[in-house]
Amino acid sequence: MMTFQRARFPYDEEISDIIEGVRSCPGLYCGRNENDNGTFGPCGACPWGYTTNASSVCTLCTDEPTFYDWLYLGFMAAIALILNWFFIEFFAKKKRAIILHVSALLECAIAALVTLLLVDPLGSVTIRSCPITSLADWYTMLFNPSPGYTSKLHCTHEAVYPLYTIVFIYYAFMLVTMMLIRPLLAVKFCTSYGKASIYAALYFLPILTVTQAVAAGLLYYSFPYLVIIVSLATTAVHFAKQEIENIKDLVRKPRHIIILLGHWVVHAYGIIAITQLEDVILHASLLALVPVPAIFYLLTVRFTDPGKVQTYSH
Repeated sequence: MMTFQRARFPYDEEISDIIEGVRSCPGLYCGRNENDNGTFGPCGACPWGYTTNASSVCTLCTDEPTFYDWLYLGFMAAIALILNWFFIEFFAKKKRAIILHVSALLECAIAALVTLLLVDPLGSVTIRSCPITSLADWYTMLFNPSPGYTSKLHCTHEAVYPLYTIVFIYYAFMLVTMMLIRPLLAVKFCTSYGKASIYAALYFLPILTVTQAVAAGLLYYSFPYLVIIVSLATTAVHFAKQEIENIKDLVRKPRHIIILLGHWVVHAYGIIAITQLEDVILHASLLALVPVPAIFYLLTVRFTDPGKVQTYSH
């Protein structure tokens, strides 16, 4: 059996001869790093890509991201793409805006690919991760212990590796790709309205970054429900703004169909994230409910006309 030299360290200092006997560190996320000579260091923060085990030893994260983890990363990536498309459409409102839409999709795809290739293991689109057990894993800085109530032991590290930092890396590369690709297309094809969408991205990307920094854990557990609620609300807003009250109004412009299909995809994404398709047959059948809110709106919107309500009341 492998043996280790004894050593003394602050805060729960002594180590036994076998790894199972290592005295636990204070706090939820403090761990000991193994030295080259076989001893363990003092309790502290684990390196990037490591997390603590039950023995308070920093171990390499070797798990694969779960299906839900990938859905979360897809959600964070899709937010930036959808906001890009929204502002492009908002400022352009012309047929040639399709060039900018394709550009935004290309920018996000390149940023996502480069991010995956640069995260360990390098050169592979697969990534390793730490298992996530609770909301506290996202906010380790809030659980730094104070042994003896004298000084604080700083053990902050990324216990949810790499789901926290990988989003920042993606946003950074998306900004770079946008500045390299879209200005050229905007100058050549969309001089009158292309710049506005770039300026908009320079505003919402920092906002997304701050949101990830502060509320990543909350988003991780709530994003499926947010996706469904927002898709329902924006569908209703779009129908009301465009005065779509029946099927004829809906199919009058292909743009309305495309927007509606986009909302349906987002709604389906939320259902998949909630169910995680654990029971494939049952949960996949729930996707048939995706068009129901739009159909319900078109069938009942005529009864919400204020003019008709006023007439009926008299």
